[in-house]
Amino acid sequence: MATAISNNLVYERPKGFTETPTHYCPGCTHGVAHHLIAEVLQEMDLIEKTIGVAPVGCSVFAYNYFDTDFVEAPHGRAPAMATGIKHVLPDRIVFTYQGDGDLASIGMGEIVHAAGRGENLTVIFINNANFGMTGGQMAPTTLPGMKTTSSVKGRDVETQGFPIRMAEMLATLDGVSYCVRRSLHDPKNIRLAKKAIRMAFETQARGLGFSMVELLSTCPTNWGMTPVDALKFVEEQMVPAYPLGDYKVAASVAEIKI
Repeated sequence: MATAISNNLVYERPKGFTETPTHYCPGCTHGVAHHLIAEVLQEMDLIEKTIGVAPVGCSVFAYNYFDTDFVEAPHGRAPAMATGIKHVLPDRIVFTYQGDGDLASIGMGEIVHAAGRGENLTVIFINNANFGMTGGQMAPTTLPGMKTTSSVKGRDVETQGFPIRMAEMLATLDGVSYCVRRSLHDPKNIRLAKKAIRMAFETQARGLGFSMVELLSTCPTNWGMTPVDALKFVEEQMVPAYPLGDYKVAASVAEIKI
């Protein structure tokens, strides 16, 4: 007896994605973040009018994966470059994609002043608590006691200071309209992360000002963990240190329904 076979499509490549094979390490969640951005741009029909700004760091090759216009910024300067692009081409959607070394260390001045000016652009901030591309050195976001290649006995806050919580800090600035933190460690939180990315781009598309989504992410290679253990580390160690939530949602943004 013949058996009818039906194929139900459950996954397809977003139109905003190229077919470039990934260069990221196994278990790294950069690819998840990329996918969410591409899905949102497709859903909002923004692929043709978006310009991304790539950082220096593990995501330095982000421009290879998105089928949108992209430029490469010097280390930490993505917000400054994005500001210039947005001022010249105000009808475009402009976003930066930055790691914690790029944004919270070398680019600290650029992100603070872009947020303070209330630039109408979007920042996607990947926090994996170390400098990934250069071998896993201590970053401003490294947890107390966390071992890295430059804090081999664990971060000692007495001599190396405390982690910097960027979402909380930037949320204090008047120019910021939308500033939240999400995580990529399980399906539920990935869905919440996508909704936040959508809200950030909606904020910019409606001209409501500066928006940033911080995403807690894994770095199995530099953490010396399996991909599964790295996800547990995010849930059990990073989330308590970097609480998830909405740190600033301006009244005009809160009215957006998506």
